[in-house]
Amino acid sequence: MQISSRFTIAIHVLTCIDTFQDEYKVTSDFLAGSVSVNPVVIRRLLQQLKAAGIVKVTRGSGGAEIAKPLSEITMFDVYKAVDSVGHGDLFHFHENPNKECPVGRNIHNVLDDKLNQIQNAMENTMKSITIQEIVEETKCYIQNES
Repeated sequence: MQISSRFTIAIHVLTCIDTFQDEYKVTSDFLAGSVSVNPVVIRRLLQQLKAAGIVKVTRGSGGAEIAKPLSEITMFDVYKAVDSVGHGDLFHFHENPNKECPVGRNIHNVLDDKLNQIQNAMENTMKSITIQEIVEETKCYIQNES
């Protein structure tokens, strides 16, 4: 089980947009430089964030901006936009446990509900953390470097 790097890259991108919006034109090339990925990766990610109503993107070299207050965007919103896993699908269960084995016959009965509980707990925690919190903490680290 692993959530792809799109999730953390998206949070990085949102933090950069907010941090640098008054100093630079925040383009996919600019963001790619901060993340250290190909600008195509950033453009695809920005399209997903745009579709979710999280960012606005001006075509060409117009740049990106946050579409709504950061306090209204949660980590869960970003997760859903770029890396959503369906309910109960976070954990990949092996396909064909041996039905002849007493453990294989019953392992789904034992684990399915517990794995759903774990996914729900993770998602609820994500819903409680806003991008505003991430940006503010990042800015504190930046200030402490000075």
